[in-house]
Amino acid sequence: MQSYFKMMSKKQDPVYSRTVVEFVAAANEFCKYSEHASRINGGELLRILQRLLPFLYIKASLLPSLEPVFEDGNEKFVTEADWEKVNDDFRIQFGTADSYPDLAEDKLNKTENIVPASIAENMADIYQDLKDFLLLYQTGTTEVMNDAIWECRMNFENIWGQKLVNSLRAIHRFIYSGEEAGPVEDIDDKNAERDTSEWFISKRQKDFRGDGE
Repeated sequence: MQSYFKMMSKKQDPVYSRTVVEFVAAANEFCKYSEHASRINGGELLRILQRLLPFLYIKASLLPSLEPVFEDGNEKFVTEADWEKVNDDFRIQFGTADSYPDLAEDKLNKTENIVPASIAENMADIYQDLKDFLLLYQTGTTEVMNDAIWECRMNFENIWGQKLVNSLRAIHRFIYSGEEAGPVEDIDDKNAERDTSEWFISKRQKDFRGDGE
């Protein structure tokens, strides 16, 4: 009888709710395509994301509002090398479809501050959060799962939800423009120096380590 009540209590915990389980499935699908992006034609990949991103957005918006259990930040698994590989794979496949005009976040009301943005970078940022979330959720420890959901929802609301919406707008525009994605010269030049200090994952890792002070 005691094990029965324990099982029922577990089922009623929000970390096991249907909305969370469905989000886990959507996040897993997105990460699967992100990790195999190099094997998928750019045009096909854009059409997959056209259908997957709205589904992911809806499921993320339904995540329960929880309070964190632990005072320390969640463990991180996605490294900068992981982020860079996903970013490069997407960027190479998207080719000329990758770049789109966007407004600087701090100057949304001034149209002269349009800046170039990258669908690939947005996808890599989303991948980072979702992969970390999935690996934490799969531990099966209720407290860890709780905090993984809490952080994922917070980051969706404040960071990657907007990146998803912006990317979907760019994907929609490109797909129905009738254009074909072409290769970009030197897009995978590994000898080129890159300034990674402003990358999303670099900032997040600094914050996690407490180096952003």
